[in-house]
Amino acid sequence: MNQHYVGLDVSLDQTSLCVLDGAGQVVCETKVDTDPAAIAACLCRAGVSVARLGLEAGPLSQWLYAGLVASGLPAICIETR
Repeated sequence: MNQHYVGLDVSLDQTSLCVLDGAGQVVCETKVDTDPAAIAACLCRAGVSVARLGLEAGPLSQWLYAGLVASGLPAICIETR
């Protein structure tokens, strides 16, 4: 199965989600509720094999990171500074 890479742009109510394939082509762009279970369910429905999922460090990042990892997703938290 092809590996995919996911980027999250997190805000309080909704999170923008972008999935790229191994060649860097956009496979899916959508918005979901800012909730680890909603993000995991969206990726499950998309049927992609996630190699890495990145989210920017911020006020919700610890909670989201923990929930995404608990869902079995290979999440990393990125500090932009």
